[in-house]
Amino acid sequence: MIRNKKEYKIILASSAAKEILALSESVFKRMSKVINGLKNNPLPRGTLKLMGRGNLYRIRVGVYRIIYSIDDKHNIVDITYIRHRSKAYKK
Repeated sequence: MIRNKKEYKIILASSAAKEILALSESVFKRMSKVINGLKNNPLPRGTLKLMGRGNLYRIRVGVYRIIYSIDDKHNIVDITYIRHRSKAYKK
């Protein structure tokens, strides 16, 4: 579902930036492709809204998860963290 025609700005939390830089090169490339895709479509196929976590969504990239929020008013996708699936949902 495309929310509007304007491009969204991607903001990476400092912890998410560290997490993505620690990935292997092949996973980094896949992750970058998905993140860049969020600029045009912040809710691509396969995205789920996380229950009980406010305005957080998650998208799968292999065994990793991108957890993010969407601000439609300001056209911002704020990536909170990028983690392995075993650690992605722990508070």
